[in-house]
Amino acid sequence: MARDHRWDPCVAHRGAEVDAFIADYFAAAERQILFVAGAGFDPRSTAVATRLAAAGAAVRALFIQENRPNPIQTLVERAGANTAALLAAIAEREVVAVEIFGGDGAVIGGRNVIGVLSHQMFDGITDVVIDISALSVGTSFPIIRYFVEGAELCRGPPNLHIFVAHDPTLDADIRSIPSDAPGYVHGFKGGSTLDGLATAAKLWLPQLASGRRGALGRLHDFVAPHDTCPILPFPASNPRLGDALAEEYMTELESTWTVDTRNIVYADEGDPLDLYRTILRLDDLRKPVFAEAGGSLLVLSPLGSKVMALGALMAALERDLPVAHLEPIGYDLGVAVPNVIAAPHLVHVWLEGDVYFAPRPALQTEGEPIR
Repeated sequence: MARDHRWDPCVAHRGAEVDAFIADYFAAAERQILFVAGAGFDPRSTAVATRLAAAGAAVRALFIQENRPNPIQTLVERAGANTAALLAAIAEREVVAVEIFGGDGAVIGGRNVIGVLSHQMFDGITDVVIDISALSVGTSFPIIRYFVEGAELCRGPPNLHIFVAHDPTLDADIRSIPSDAPGYVHGFKGGSTLDGLATAAKLWLPQLASGRRGALGRLHDFVAPHDTCPILPFPASNPRLGDALAEEYMTELESTWTVDTRNIVYADEGDPLDLYRTILRLDDLRKPVFAEAGGSLLVLSPLGSKVMALGALMAALERDLPVAHLEPIGYDLGVAVPNVIAAPHLVHVWLEGDVYFAPRPALQTEGEPIR
């Protein structure tokens, strides 16, 4: 039976299921793993690496160190401790520093990390495991697109797994300091620059997050949408989070963005597939409506929860949707942020691989491949 969506159904695990999957699947003798993760200050940095090591998996690791100008010393110290733990966990590994900003202030992190991947050897690798817990959107999205496109063209490792340690409280406590230049994530311009969509009805889907009003305001001006559908988390670990965000963004919702309350999008905070399906459903509903009036274009801006950002990524990959982003020039931490998360709630999505029957719905592509 033909399927309309590439990742519906999708193989995914959450919580205790993830630990069981790691111990069973990756411990198999035939599995040869390339592990890609961030070597940064985030206390979730080591969660997946230590579990792969404990399972006895055959792992080669590529640790990405995102370099930004003038980092806070406490963050440097945290990153150093996490890097040491990662190096201790996996014997065959490489740490690569990636500059996120150029000398002129331009965002170059996504392009730089693709350059790093292009020099990697994948011979014998059966599975690529990407842990986005300690990677930014501007870095993780291009990395994942690189391997998805490779799998689509049968030019790389066949299996692609995405892991993230879900902790919305921690996501809120890690406060990004936005740069001044909004733009599109490398490889995610979608149809935003095509002449054929110049007159398209543009719908902006920003993921609301606490403390990000300034960043989202600049992104709104950059996208210049005809309509806005903010994304709120519901259900959420904090049942009142949606209400609190709506109150925080009251001015934007009522005045700046003029959002009808019926146009607010709700998505499960802990399930990336919920937001993925919701975005595709919106895209499907709008296309026939605006087909004779220049077309429809959805623009995504994932902030806050990394799990919900993963859902937005999946939709952007499948429909080649543009992702507007304001790359952080730095970070600050709340006083309650621990050095290590003792028992993280892990989420796993098996994005590509032999678990899916062929043929699969093809990726829609408007721009050039990220490679």
